[in-house]
Amino acid sequence: MSNLTLVLNQLRQERDRLTAQLERLNTAIAALNGTGNARSSRTMSAAARARIAAAQRARWAKVKSNKVVSIRARRRRKLSAAALANIRAAQKARWAKWRKQQKAA
Repeated sequence: MSNLTLVLNQLRQERDRLTAQLERLNTAIAALNGTGNARSSRTMSAAARARIAAAQRARWAKVKSNKVVSIRARRRRKLSAAALANIRAAQKARWAKWRKQQKAA
């Protein structure tokens, strides 16, 4: 019986050693692929990044005793009514052309 338990202990030790080695290999592969612990699912919008950057610039300006930069984002330019009408007309024409091609097909 002692012979059997000795063999079982050796097999368990070998299994543990191989498991540790596989773990090290998986870590190395993940590091080379660049897939280790990356937060790819959490992204920030451009507006959020801009607010954070503006806040950081304001903090630096305060430290340097310069004029504080506004954190508010710049206002977006408005399209004129004529420009908006041109864009709408062009888009309607594109859709009409696409529908015509779909009917013909």
